[in-house]
Amino acid sequence: MQLYQHQEFIEASKAGDRQAQYELYNLYVDAMYSTCFRMMSSQQDAEDVLQESFVSAFSKLEQFKYESTFGAWLKRIVVNTCLNAIRSKKAIFVDYDQVHHEQAIYDSAEAEQNLDLTKVKQGIAMLPDGYRYIINLYLIEGYDHIEIGEIMNISSGTSKSQYHRAKKKLIEILKTL
Repeated sequence: MQLYQHQEFIEASKAGDRQAQYELYNLYVDAMYSTCFRMMSSQQDAEDVLQESFVSAFSKLEQFKYESTFGAWLKRIVVNTCLNAIRSKKAIFVDYDQVHHEQAIYDSAEAEQNLDLTKVKQGIAMLPDGYRYIINLYLIEGYDHIEIGEIMNISSGTSKSQYHRAKKKLIEILKTL
């Protein structure tokens, strides 16, 4: 019978073994920092949220029941910690029902062709906070709109509308780069 990946470190960490916690930290710190940095877009904020995320994860380790991978469980904590930090900065999200449907002014298939990845990253960093969070969660982190709605405490319709507006705004930004 094959053990769950990193199960030895997880169980030892649950028992309070600091060395095992350090090993888990080292296994996941780079990937989790990338997530934090994409969402926070400031090195200092990303580092702060990363640290808070690991402290939270280790304090909740008893709740980890091997129903998902440890990385997925940890990433959920990281994303939620980022979103809590973002909420404290009061990012504004407009509900889909409050917004008039805007007609697209671009052909998205044409606009998405031949984009330089560096320019896309620069463009995403230039988006307003609310748009940037949705783009990161949907495109980079791979969450669907229902999950984003649950994570951010907004409706899936709001997530969809914010995503479409963010995509439109990103294309406008990319035209200037």
